[in-house]
Amino acid sequence: MVRVIAFVVGLVFAGVLLISLVTGVATYVSNKPAPLAAEEFHLKPKSLHLASDGAFGKFDPAQLQRGLQVYTEVCSACHSLKLVSFRDLKALGYNDAEIKAYAGSGKEWKIQVPSINPETGEATTRKALPSDNFPSPFPNEIAARAANNNALPPDLSLITKSREGGGAYVYSLLTGFQPQPAELLKKFPDAKTPPNLHYNPYFANLNIAMPPPLTTTGQVTYADGTPATVDQMAKDVAAFLVWTANPELERRHSAGLAVSVFLLVATILGFLAYKQIWYEVKHPVGDTGSNQTKIRRTTAKRGVAG
Repeated sequence: MVRVIAFVVGLVFAGVLLISLVTGVATYVSNKPAPLAAEEFHLKPKSLHLASDGAFGKFDPAQLQRGLQVYTEVCSACHSLKLVSFRDLKALGYNDAEIKAYAGSGKEWKIQVPSINPETGEATTRKALPSDNFPSPFPNEIAARAANNNALPPDLSLITKSREGGGAYVYSLLTGFQPQPAELLKKFPDAKTPPNLHYNPYFANLNIAMPPPLTTTGQVTYADGTPATVDQMAKDVAAFLVWTANPELERRHSAGLAVSVFLLVATILGFLAYKQIWYEVKHPVGDTGSNQTKIRRTTAKRGVAG
């Protein structure tokens, strides 16, 4: 009796699901959703080729240093890098003295670290140490929103991991600011970019609160003399943010290569051992009973099952 009731309940449940599916499909076919401007005019990230791409990719220290310079002089005014410490910059080719000067001299990095006055217990700030993480340009979220038309600038530590396209997305976004196309306004009159927002087809909803951060050639003067075009600065800071999100990339590539070589050698040795152990069994000298007996005795002495 219990089985019959369970079968009937299951049958009713399956029927309800089938009816819901048929109703949903019929509704979708008869009333298709209206097209959206973001769906039609949103673009995929541009192609970007970095030295770190591919299974054997390695970072270009010179490019990472240029990217750090762009972040320091442009991006750090709004965006934090809270998961990266100053001493991590040693991987970019800086020595301890250079890192200490960068963090605490007040020339390259001007934002101070929140601290407590040991004498009064009041909140204060101090110069950064190599052991500190990059401090946020704003004391809290409310201050960050107040300075950016109520938009919260995201932390850039893992931005290339959290956005589809990675470094290519960052590069495309930085170089993608443009006037809103007339075709878009003609087809979607209500999709005009609101005040205080900026049209960028590489952003998910086409309109972003961040104004174009890279606007002119020479906005940053590179220490190595590389021409600082908008395209070059965007590539360099994108490469730098790929490093902040994957600082262990080169170690993983090296470890993966070593493991692949080991597995290849082990596979070859295993195959050769297999062939050696079973050779006489699979390739007998003759078909006589005496030969078969000799083979069995030989394999028995070696401890191998026939």
